[in-house]
Amino acid sequence: MSDAVRLSGVRKVYGKGSGAVAALAGVSAGFERGTFTAVMGPSGSGKSTFLHCAAGLDKPTSGSVELAGVELTGLGENQLTRLRRDKIGFVFQAFNLLPALTVAQNIALPLRLAGRTPDRAAMSEVVHRVGLENRLGHRPAQLSGGQQQRVAIARALVTRPAVIFADEPTGALDTRTAREVLTLLRQAVTASSQTIVMVTHDPVAASFADRVIFLADGTLVGELHSPTPEAVADRMTHLGAWAAA
Repeated sequence: MSDAVRLSGVRKVYGKGSGAVAALAGVSAGFERGTFTAVMGPSGSGKSTFLHCAAGLDKPTSGSVELAGVELTGLGENQLTRLRRDKIGFVFQAFNLLPALTVAQNIALPLRLAGRTPDRAAMSEVVHRVGLENRLGHRPAQLSGGQQQRVAIARALVTRPAVIFADEPTGALDTRTAREVLTLLRQAVTASSQTIVMVTHDPVAASFADRVIFLADGTLVGELHSPTPEAVADRMTHLGAWAAA
C-alpha cells in the first residue's frame, strides 16, 4: 500500500534566536491509504503543529510533506488552497458549519467552492451513511452537537478526499455521541478505504484507530497497533513522565 501522506524530517520552529521554539524536531511518519491513525501526546507535544504541517495549513521550517503524491513544500498559496479543497477533508472540534446554510448546503459547500455540481447519488450515499436524511432542510442551530458533527463528517467525505484530518472531533460531545461519531469515522475507513489522521487526547477515541503514534517535545516517541483504551492510557502515562524528565 502506498502512503496517502508522508512527512520526512519535518521541523517547525517558531520565533528566532534565543526565543526560538521547535514545535516539531525532525518528525518522519507515513500514513497508508485506507488506514485510521490517531496522534497523541502531552499538551505542548506538537500535535496541532504536526496536523497543520501534514495538511498544508502551515509550512515546515525544513523537511518535506507529500500528500496524494504531491510535494507540498514547493507549492504556492493558490496551489495549496486548491489541493486542500480537492484532496483533503477536515473535521474540527468546533464543527465549523455556516449557520445560514441548511444541512444539505453545508455538506455540498466544498463542491460548490470548487465549481463542481454535487453528484446526487454521491450526496445521497454520504447523507445516508451519516444518518441525516430527515435533517437536510434544517440549519445548524436546529441540530444537536452530534448531528452537527455528522454534517461536518459528511462535508469532509463528499469530495472523496485523499485524506481526512480530524482535530479533536469528539472534544465537544458527550460520551455516547462521541462513540457514534467515532464509529462513523471507523466505517468510512473500513467500508470506503478512507484515510483518516486524528489528533485526540482521549484513549477511548484512539482505540477506534488502527494505530496510535505518540509525540513528546516535538519528537515521535513510539506507536501502538490495534490499540485498546487501557494500552493507550498506560502509554500516555509513561509519556507524561518521559516528557517531564
